[in-house]
Amino acid sequence: MKTKFKVGDHVSWNSEAGRVSGIITRVHTKDYNYKGYTHHASDEDPQYEIKSDKSDHIAAHKGSALTLLSKK
Repeated sequence: MKTKFKVGDHVSWNSEAGRVSGIITRVHTKDYNYKGYTHHASDEDPQYEIKSDKSDHIAAHKGSALTLLSKK
């Protein structure tokens, strides 16, 4: 079973710069456009928008790329 995250959860993920952490700000359950790309999402496999702890950068990832650090 895939882990489902919620808005406010603190998560981490791998990036080109190393391990990054942030807070989930949105959960997408339908395909959506972000930064010129269509991101595919569904109820079974949502995409998450995460605001980095160290900058204002917003990242978009599937749950399989995320590790839960703490719940809201």
